[in-house]
Amino acid sequence: MNTLFDKIWDAHLVSEIENGPSQLYVDRLYVHEVTSAQAFEDLRKRNLSVFRPQQVICIPDHNVPTENQSVIKDDTSRIPIETLDRNAKDFGLIYFPIGHPKNGIIHVVGPENGYSLPGSVVVCGDSHTSTHGALGCVAFGIGTSEVEMVLATQCVLQTKPKTMRITVNGRLKEGVLAKDLALYIIAKMTTGGATGYFVEYAGEAVRSLSMEGRLTLCNLSIEMGARGGMIAPDEVTFAYLKGTENAPKGADWNAYVEKCKMLVSDDDAVFDKEVILDASEIEPRITYGTNPGMGLGITESIPKWSEILEKERASFQKAMDYMGFQPGDKMIGKPIDYVFLGSCTNGRIEDFRIFAQYVKGKKKAKNITAWLVPGSWNVVRQIKEEGLDVILADAGFEVREPSCSACLAMNEDKIPSGKYVISTSNRNFEGRQGMGSRTILASPLVAAAVAVTGVITDPRV
Repeated sequence: MNTLFDKIWDAHLVSEIENGPSQLYVDRLYVHEVTSAQAFEDLRKRNLSVFRPQQVICIPDHNVPTENQSVIKDDTSRIPIETLDRNAKDFGLIYFPIGHPKNGIIHVVGPENGYSLPGSVVVCGDSHTSTHGALGCVAFGIGTSEVEMVLATQCVLQTKPKTMRITVNGRLKEGVLAKDLALYIIAKMTTGGATGYFVEYAGEAVRSLSMEGRLTLCNLSIEMGARGGMIAPDEVTFAYLKGTENAPKGADWNAYVEKCKMLVSDDDAVFDKEVILDASEIEPRITYGTNPGMGLGITESIPKWSEILEKERASFQKAMDYMGFQPGDKMIGKPIDYVFLGSCTNGRIEDFRIFAQYVKGKKKAKNITAWLVPGSWNVVRQIKEEGLDVILADAGFEVREPSCSACLAMNEDKIPSGKYVISTSNRNFEGRQGMGSRTILASPLVAAAVAVTGVITDPRV
């Protein structure tokens, strides 16, 4: 009667505090430059070493520029990266610095190198750690004090969340991607609808996703308040992981796969909440407001004032004022200034294939500034090997260097105040991509359509 989440949680349970949290063993800790400095400083003060350094991977990503990475002029970006460099070396941790072939966004590098494996517990001081759940593991973000806890003990104290299964029946329509599915689910659930839950995604629509698509879906779990999201491993998972550096090899691989096939929710498993959705209802989606739940199908209109609940009207009006939109507006045809392809949500090779395929033989709109930022140097390599860089260059686009880039404006890639950006990232909060910037979340396919037309465009037309 156990869910997949329960099986992994119980296998990692070290102890339980009566009327308190559980102590969980952690298989993999990812560390970046943003939330780690204080944790390492506290270890030094307490004269503690890192308990299991080979299970800790350090990668700078948030503050890393996407051009001329060897020179970081801004102290607010350079100092945290230099601090991570010193801490990783002082404590003997696995470290992929700027320029390393395995450098990139943590949530892209981890899966593509087999560091996140089915059945494991994965944590990082970053909310979008939920991404790794796509591989069939329990993955969630933690705070700085918890990062210190894992560094010192390889364990973390956590209150066990409730479980939810979201089943999406049917297959996605042509032109509808994992990003559209995720934005649809968030709009249905609202940004707080999964608070207190760990979500397992199931159903034909989920099973038909590539691994890149699954990573996108689980990445966005946090945007509806979930503690994390996960998908049971299957042949798609095994094909993605086979041959990666840290996956088992040879005969060990075959035995490992057989073991992983047991990582499924039992047929009679009981979830605290079940949600069933229909994939046929989903079209390419975009957001119109200032949280990921304020989204709609690309052919739809922003809700009219009369359609907004009384308790939500103040926040709705605030979002409209910020975005410069009106209730009832059609989104198609609205002019856009920037297009951002990248982030831990949509910075993988499949995302660049989709974008390149759409813009092939076309030209970038003159009014568009486009930032195409791969999620890792491995993605850069694949782009070049497949000739996608040539296709993109012919259409007027440039591939930049790997980084979190414009996702959260912690580096040089900031959207100017008042400008509109179609972004494949995960959050459209006020000022998220630059002070006063106006973010519209979308899939790589919608982003490609906008990049060549200069306005919000249905890519199916």
